[in-house]
Amino acid sequence: MDIELLMKKAKEVRKYAYAPYSNFTVGAALLTKEKKIFTGCNVENTAYSSTICAERVCLVKAVSEGYRDFTAIAIYADTDFISPCGECRQVLAEFNGNIKVIIGSPGNYQEKNLNDLLPFSFNFFSGKSEE
Repeated sequence: MDIELLMKKAKEVRKYAYAPYSNFTVGAALLTKEKKIFTGCNVENTAYSSTICAERVCLVKAVSEGYRDFTAIAIYADTDFISPCGECRQVLAEFNGNIKVIIGSPGNYQEKNLNDLLPFSFNFFSGKSEE
């Protein structure tokens, strides 16, 4: 896995974010098991619950094209620290609780495991939480 390439893609797609309310623009790049990369940016809406995060945008794009097995996601914003929200964590866990999450900001990134960011996630198929 090329972390630098994923971070570059996440940073590039961030410029397309639509964030007129928060001015908080985020980009994400999702890597499939087949080494295909899907990108996404956050899209806000005046009805806040209709807003969709960058992480879910790229995941939905991938799923809509038939991909279901993901190995890593990079998330980028121009802040000191960014982390996927709880909703994005659970949506990612639906497909892979062990996905590598690369959290980036200018000149810095951290690698985490989704299970560390979302311990005891709900998994409908197994009927129990992921650990």
